[in-house]
Amino acid sequence: MNASATISLLAQAAPTVSGWLAVGMIIGLLFFAVIFFYSWRYKKVGPNQAIIIFGRKGASGPRVCKGGGSIVWPIVERGEIISLELMTIDVTTEKIYTATGVSINVEATAQVKIHGDEISIKTASERFLSMPTNQIMDVARQTLEGHLRAIVGTLTVEQIYKDRDAFASKVQEVATGDLANMGLAIDSFTLRDIQDEEGYLDALGKPRTAQVKRDAIIAEAEAKRDADIKAAQ
Repeated sequence: MNASATISLLAQAAPTVSGWLAVGMIIGLLFFAVIFFYSWRYKKVGPNQAIIIFGRKGASGPRVCKGGGSIVWPIVERGEIISLELMTIDVTTEKIYTATGVSINVEATAQVKIHGDEISIKTASERFLSMPTNQIMDVARQTLEGHLRAIVGTLTVEQIYKDRDAFASKVQEVATGDLANMGLAIDSFTLRDIQDEEGYLDALGKPRTAQVKRDAIIAEAEAKRDADIKAAQ
């Protein structure tokens, strides 16, 4: 093949090569565009979080993604993160009147969180989405205080004082339903302290204290007697 023929073939192949290069560049640009879009719109949350995705017209409701990630489409959708972390709530109520009319102060601690199932997360998002954690805690605290006051009013001081665990379990049991209606779950409810300003609780404890002291004195006297007998023998 002479030089003129070779030049002619190269001239014919040049448009084909440049065309393939252009196609390759377009595919590469599209690939990087897709990667950029996903990295821009792909929202991730940790295992203690959930993302609520809403806004698309015609959708059956918000989408929930817990402890993973999802695409949030621009313009038509919006994503908000909601925390599923445990919240420690101090419940302090003063001057609650028992069934016998005795006023007491009760201090308790509750562990509350947004329940992890999809229905509960959607329910909680309707009430608490974009709300600060301290406000969610206030709502839960008011609910717990209301039930605590109601239950104290049905019991005597002796019943509360002698079986604190049963009292705390009853408060937790009654409050569970109302908290569940808000998408919240109560992990535990612990009674820390019971006080009164009239000395009623001290009076309840005095007979037991006196009995313990009496038993100690008797035990000491018996031990001394046995020692004296052995020494005499």
